[in-house]
Amino acid sequence: MRWILALTLMALCSVANAAETFRFTAIPDEDQSRLVERFSKVADYLSDQLGVDVEYVPVTSYGAAVTAFRNDQIQMAWFGGLTGVQARQLVPGSQAIAQGKEDAAFESYFIANKRTGIPADQDELPDAVRDHSFTFGAKTSTSGRLMPEHFIRQRFEQPPEQVFSRVGFSGDHSRTIALVESGTYDIGAVNYTVWEHEVESGEVDTSKVEVVWKSPSYPDYQWTVRGDVNERYGDGFIKKVQQALLDMTDPALLESFPRSGFIPASNDDYAPIESVGQSIGLLR
Repeated sequence: MRWILALTLMALCSVANAAETFRFTAIPDEDQSRLVERFSKVADYLSDQLGVDVEYVPVTSYGAAVTAFRNDQIQMAWFGGLTGVQARQLVPGSQAIAQGKEDAAFESYFIANKRTGIPADQDELPDAVRDHSFTFGAKTSTSGRLMPEHFIRQRFEQPPEQVFSRVGFSGDHSRTIALVESGTYDIGAVNYTVWEHEVESGEVDTSKVEVVWKSPSYPDYQWTVRGDVNERYGDGFIKKVQQALLDMTDPALLESFPRSGFIPASNDDYAPIESVGQSIGLLR
């Protein structure tokens, strides 16, 4: 009888594990309503590929994405470089498993309202940006804060507050573009893929705002999964998730990111981000 009871309990556990929903989120680097529409389709794709229910869980901020990951409210996230490092520090054993093809050599664009007269397309961040107002994106954005601040400090040997007349944080890349276009801020730092996507979509008035400098490249966004996922969803589940991401070829799904496809990634790929984060006090 005991072995029958044991088998019954094992079967019930297997059913429970199979029924458990796999949840993921994405840092809110663009308008939230767009993200919900796009990533819900990604959830449907992953559900079909993995054979479990998959749910996209929207969050209100970059910090909220990291908190949800730490608290096991989500099991995977589409993080930026910095938030990914933060999340993996908080949840030992977590792994970066895939990045966009563009993310191995990502860039930030410094954009300026044309009325500033700042010369465009310079080989280095123009000295003319001094004493103008400037906005970052979110406070823990890799492409909208971490790396732009690093490049500002590298160029001027001063923190942003001593270079610019006023420094702000817009919250996301789309908002940064809108604030610079309107003249609320003279200059801003943005994720280059968001800029190019919004320009192509006709959402940017390029008669008012333009790119004045393109940064050197660095590693950025990635999918990070919790280290306990295999225990909960079955041996090899992390590999299945990774393969499903690498096999994602539908342009409509890739538009959610936007990326041309995904390639394998590892925690070691983000050592440069960790180093920069520590150097300017955003990581321990």
